[in-house]
Amino acid sequence: MIAEFGHFALILATGVALYQFLVPLVGAHRGDTALMRTGISAAVLQLALIAVSFVVLTHAYIVSDFSVQNVYENSHSAKPLIYKISGVWGNHEGSMLLWVLILAIYGGAVALFGRNLPLELRSRVLAIQGAIGLAFLLFIVLTSNPFQRLDPPPIEGNGLNPILQDPALAFHPPFLYAGYVGLSIAFAFAVAALIEGRVDAAWARWVRPWTLAAWMFLTIGIAMGSWWAYYELGWGGWWFWDPVENASFMPWLVSTALLHSAIVVEKRNALKIWTVLLSILAFSLSLMGTFLVRSGVLTSVHAFAVDPERGLFILIILCLFIGGSLALFAWRAPMLKAGGLFAPVSREGGLVLNNLLLCVACLAVFIGTLYPLALETFDGPKISVGPPFFNLTFGPIIMPLLLLVPVGPFLAWKRGDMAAVWRRLWKSLAVAVVIGLIVLAVNIRGPWLAPVGMAMAAWLVLGAIADLAARIGLFKVPLSSSWHRFTGLPRSAIGGILAHGGLGLMIAGIIAISLWKVEVIVALKTGESADVGAYTVTFLSETPLSGPNYTGRAGRFLVKEGDREITTLVSEKRNFQPSGMPTTEVGLLQTLLGDVYVVMGDETTDGARAMRMYYNPLVNFIWLGAFIMFCGGLLSLTDRRYRVGAPKRAISAQAVAAE
Repeated sequence: MIAEFGHFALILATGVALYQFLVPLVGAHRGDTALMRTGISAAVLQLALIAVSFVVLTHAYIVSDFSVQNVYENSHSAKPLIYKISGVWGNHEGSMLLWVLILAIYGGAVALFGRNLPLELRSRVLAIQGAIGLAFLLFIVLTSNPFQRLDPPPIEGNGLNPILQDPALAFHPPFLYAGYVGLSIAFAFAVAALIEGRVDAAWARWVRPWTLAAWMFLTIGIAMGSWWAYYELGWGGWWFWDPVENASFMPWLVSTALLHSAIVVEKRNALKIWTVLLSILAFSLSLMGTFLVRSGVLTSVHAFAVDPERGLFILIILCLFIGGSLALFAWRAPMLKAGGLFAPVSREGGLVLNNLLLCVACLAVFIGTLYPLALETFDGPKISVGPPFFNLTFGPIIMPLLLLVPVGPFLAWKRGDMAAVWRRLWKSLAVAVVIGLIVLAVNIRGPWLAPVGMAMAAWLVLGAIADLAARIGLFKVPLSSSWHRFTGLPRSAIGGILAHGGLGLMIAGIIAISLWKVEVIVALKTGESADVGAYTVTFLSETPLSGPNYTGRAGRFLVKEGDREITTLVSEKRNFQPSGMPTTEVGLLQTLLGDVYVVMGDETTDGARAMRMYYNPLVNFIWLGAFIMFCGGLLSLTDRRYRVGAPKRAISAQAVAAE
């Protein structure tokens, strides 16, 4: 009966979502305070019901209740507890339940902590959240019931896909969904603003923290997925421009643009129409990612290959929300006032250029991702678009943006002075150029992009440092005064500096592994060695291994640098039960300057083992940079201005007269 209780809670949540969608919207239209306030209670109740349903499904996984079909298909009694829990969202039905749970958490947060919002605006936002929740709850109840029973119940389950049984992937989906779904709040604010016909600085102040939270979770979620692919799939890379990877990257690009655009609305009351459009596009791209993963149109290690009927249901949801919101935008956007004017050379102008480059980069990824699918849909040839296309299109678009990033914070609002900017940044630029020349001297025969890339990375990091130094007057005032200024800086300013510096570290890691990676493919017998970069790897031994739900072979490898022994690595070939699916575990020596990466392959006819070994220079800068960016966002989110809330909107003269 426990599973039926979870199913019943899900059905009740669907009814509550319908109420949350309709009643507050009617109340806001009529100006009925009582009806508007019921939306707050509905959002909290919907959260409670979905949480109950999610807890019930999690309980079924923990106790291995194989009478529940979802548990039978994705779990096994011998599976470790952490993977029983992560198995809840390691499948289509459970992950959709997590999706609506996170959606309800965001809606509940607006209901409980949005007291500084005007009641009409909060009601409309909650109503839009209710509409989104209703659509996806109907999708789950009608097509993807996670509580479907089996009769008679099987004795044992099929187990979770072995490549998903990994700590990083246990946390990757919740973070990624928190980013995807978090953009629904910006979407709801945009639609509410279009209905109300008003966008101002207060609106932007309310939107920014929700967008920032979604951006943070997307950043760390994408980074964790990249890290998992790097050490779990055993191919030695960190990004492959897989369509599902792109599905998370595109909303990240647009949400980055949205964050910067909202700043202009808040500070200068400009770019209002553009910011509303970005809010709609960011969540629309999240919905598109949901469709790509769950429609069955893609085959990927990340995708849920489900039947096309479910994909059609999601496609209808996409058409309703994306088409409906864009139609509303086309109708209501001309009614929004354009806002303040500014010179092309100004901070506003820099942020506009930032937005345009990010959106064009997103468009390039969008075309490369969907063009092969569209071509195949219309009976064209089956083609694949891979790294060469994206490197040739995305790279040239993003390069000017990277050049601009350190310049933007030094530009004045409304009208900037480039001469004053360069007086503050010339030292950073000079050091970056010197670093590029040093890299060129060391790599005089190529690769030719290495000096440019490393100079760009240095430019970003040094520009962030110069920004901080200028704000605190470093070396221009006594150190005690600089420290006092530092402690008085808004946390959002420090967070932005961290994010820009983290981006520079990430670029350094991307350039290094892309251009200087060393790959060695060799067959080794016990006792034989191979050189990988500056290291020598010796195949010591091979032994049987067994785990809770797998058996296999483990290879031990001694890593030496010259005559100095560094460490012993272990690479494993596992065979999981009951599926019999094989996986490979990587032997990995991680250092800040680079990784030694060892993958034990299959046995050859002469008794040797095929080995793939890599030296990946500076690869950990990628995830270190992403983590710093996440920390920068988190620090910004704790800014007092976000905690206190947006300033109240001025009371109009008509409202005063009415009183």
